[in-house]
Amino acid sequence: MGMNSFVFLAHPILAQIAQATPTGSRVQETLLKLLQAGGWVMIPLIGASIITLTLILACLFTLRRGAVVTRRYMETAEALLRKRDYVALITVSNRHSSAIARITARTLDFATKHPSAPPSAIREIAETEGTRFGSSLQQRIVYLADLATLAPMLGLLGTVVGIINSFGLLAGNNTQPRQVLLAGGVSQALVATAAGLIVGIAAMAFYSLFRGKVSSMISDLEAATTHIVNIVATQRSRRIEPSGVLENDDV
Repeated sequence: MGMNSFVFLAHPILAQIAQATPTGSRVQETLLKLLQAGGWVMIPLIGASIITLTLILACLFTLRRGAVVTRRYMETAEALLRKRDYVALITVSNRHSSAIARITARTLDFATKHPSAPPSAIREIAETEGTRFGSSLQQRIVYLADLATLAPMLGLLGTVVGIINSFGLLAGNNTQPRQVLLAGGVSQALVATAAGLIVGIAAMAFYSLFRGKVSSMISDLEAATTHIVNIVATQRSRRIEPSGVLENDDV
C-alpha cells in the first residue's frame, strides 16, 4: 500500500521531468536556431572556435617536456663531454629530436669546425639557438591570445549589427508592436555576444595554462644549455693558454 501511494504521488513529477528533459533532436534544433539567430557574424565565430580547438589540441600534444629536455640524453651528453668525444655527441644529438639535442649539435659543430674560437663565441651560438627555440615555443601559443581578443570583438560586432537591424525594422514598420520588431535584433545581439565571449574565454584560459607550461619548458632548456656550454667552455679554456696559443699537447 505504501509503495503504491509513493508511485501514485511520484508519477506526475516524473512525467514533468520527462517532458522537461530535452532530447537529442530538440538540442540540435535549439543549437541551429541559436546559430541562425546570431546572424552572419556566427560564421567567423564558428571558424574561430574551430581554429581555437585545433590549437588547443595541438598544444596539448606538442608542449611536453620530453620535446625540450630528456634526462637520458643529458646523461649521455655529459658522459661524452667528459670524454671530450664531441664527434660522437654530435652523432647522438642528430638522432634525437629534442631541442637541447639540436642546440648541442649546432654548438659542437661550430666548436669542432673552429677550434680556436673563444668560449664566448661558443656560448653565443648556444644562446642564439636557444632563443630561436624559445621563440618557436612562444609562437605556438600566441595565436590563442589573438583569438581571445578577436572572438569577443566579433561578438561585439554582432551586437552592433543586431541593434542596427532592430532600429531599422522599427523605423520602417509601424503596424507591428515595437516589442516584436526589437526582439529579433536583440536576440541576434545577445547570441553573437555570448558566442564571442565563450570562444574568447576558452582561448584565454588555455593560453594562460600553456603560457606557464612554455615558461617552465624554456627554463629547463636554458638550464640544460647552460650546463652543456659550461662544460665545453671549461674544457676549451683549459686547452688555451693565457696568451691565446694552444698548448703543446693539443697541437
